[in-house]
Amino acid sequence: MALGTYALLLTITWLTVLGDFYLGSRGYALLVSLLVIASQLLFLICFLSGFNLRFRDPSLTLAQVLVALLWHTLFLANLDEARGALLVIYVIILLFGVSQLTPRVFARCAAFAFFCFAALNLYEAYWQPLPGDRQGQVLLQLCVLLLVLIWLSLFAGYVQAMRTRMRQRSVALQAHQDTLRGMMRQLEDLVATDELTGLFNRRHFLRLAKRELASLRPGREHGLALIDLDYFKRINDRFGHATGDRVLQLFAKVAKTCLRDGDILARYGGEEFVLLLPNTDTLQFSACCERLREAYAATRIEGLESERISLSVGMTMLQMKDDLDDALQRADQALYRAKHAGRDRCEASWGGGDA
Repeated sequence: MALGTYALLLTITWLTVLGDFYLGSRGYALLVSLLVIASQLLFLICFLSGFNLRFRDPSLTLAQVLVALLWHTLFLANLDEARGALLVIYVIILLFGVSQLTPRVFARCAAFAFFCFAALNLYEAYWQPLPGDRQGQVLLQLCVLLLVLIWLSLFAGYVQAMRTRMRQRSVALQAHQDTLRGMMRQLEDLVATDELTGLFNRRHFLRLAKRELASLRPGREHGLALIDLDYFKRINDRFGHATGDRVLQLFAKVAKTCLRDGDILARYGGEEFVLLLPNTDTLQFSACCERLREAYAATRIEGLESERISLSVGMTMLQMKDDLDDALQRADQALYRAKHAGRDRCEASWGGGDA
């Protein structure tokens, strides 16, 4: 836009030259035009070189406005009768600072524009006294310019106040959005998490398991296990539900210490849990489940010293294009065998055969 404004100013300059309104010679007009172009090239070099980034305002709005005001005043100095018609260029130049300059700085620029035009007329009146009608014309131009610049300064203050309010509202809206996002994350956690154990719930596990199964590549396998806490109902009946809740929480705590970050453990229902180990094999998966079983069995709960705690595990493997429901059924069958074989053990159903 700045280049467009200078192009407009140069076009008007040469229109006045061609229309014999320009008091200077064509050579002088050409020299001034080249100097104007050179000043814009200097600004362009500043922007391309990054020199403008050293200043508080990288757009160099204040400097560009002041330079443009000086060039326009020089242009008006070479006009006579057409001078009043081109005072509007002062307004066009100052409009570039409405959104960038603070109200106080903008008012100073407006005062600078008025000072330039007033100084130009005082200089001419000093060296060549103006006739009476010409004096009235100059006073009218000064008064009109002053009133317009005052209005423009008030308008710039209004625009800056609106921008400040919009910025404050934007910050407040961003804060509300961050709060809503935080609340949404909390809701997602509530929907996906079992409140008692802090593990995933069944619904969220099935969603994660289906996603992991869909991303499974040929030659890779996932381990899937159903885990049941042995004699949990008896503990609940004998020691109360509060103790039963502590047993569930203890298992979740022990399991987290035995698993990797990417392993997925969820409460499947009641005292039953489900485990998914991505990218593993039967040996690693069996060793993981045995480690978990032994760690849980070695744990003691205050007030439950007389009761030995243990768990049973039914294991299977997930392969590419496997059906999750079928895999859960295989794991459930293996768990059934573990419980009927005396509990406190791991049994497997590796797809086609048992181990």
